[in-house]
Amino acid sequence: MFRHLKRIFALTCVVSLVWLGGVLADSARLREDILRLHVVAASDSQQDQAVKLQVRDAILGSLQDGLEKLTDPQEAYDYVSSMLPRLQETADQVLQEAGFSDRTTVSLEEESFPIREYDTFTLPSGVYHSLRVTIGEGAGHNWWCVVFPQLCVGAACQDFTETANMHDLPNSLTKALTGDYEIRFWILDKLGELENFFHDSSE
Repeated sequence: MFRHLKRIFALTCVVSLVWLGGVLADSARLREDILRLHVVAASDSQQDQAVKLQVRDAILGSLQDGLEKLTDPQEAYDYVSSMLPRLQETADQVLQEAGFSDRTTVSLEEESFPIREYDTFTLPSGVYHSLRVTIGEGAGHNWWCVVFPQLCVGAACQDFTETANMHDLPNSLTKALTGDYEIRFWILDKLGELENFFHDSSE
C-alpha cells in the first residue's frame, strides 16, 4: 500500500512539473511574441487626450500594411524598428496639423504593464516589448494595446483564437488569454507581477 502511494505521489509530482513547465513556456512566449503599443498623452486635458487618439490612429495606420504581411515576431520587431523615424515624423505631423507645439518621442522599450482586459481577450501583467509613443512631457493618461499580432483596431470583431493560431501561439496560452484556463492565467499574471517588481526595482 505504501509503495502504491509513493508511485501515485511521484506521478503527481511529474505531472505537476510538466504542467508548470508549460506555464513557464507560455509566459516566455508572451514576452517573445507580443509587441504592445503604448501612447502617452502630454497631459490629461481634453485636448491632449483627444490628440493622443489621433496620434494612435496615425501610428497604427502607418504600420498596418507592413505588419499584416508578417507572422514572425522577430521580423515584426525589426520592421517596427526600421519604421521608428517615419513613425515619429507621422506623429509630429498629426500634432502640427492639430495646432500643437508638442513633439513626440517614439522608441522600442521593455516596459512593465498591469493586467489588461480587452473585449475578446485579457493580457496578464508582465514586462513586454513595447512601441512607446510619448507626446510632449508624457504626463497624461496613456493608451495601450497590441500592435503585433494586430489586435489594437477591431479586436472586438476579430476572432482572437483565429488570430492567435495564425501567429502560432500555443493553444494552452490562447485558452488562458480567452478565459478558458483560469488557473493557468492566474499563475501567468502572478509571474508577470513578479517580473514587473524586479523590472521596476532595477530602474
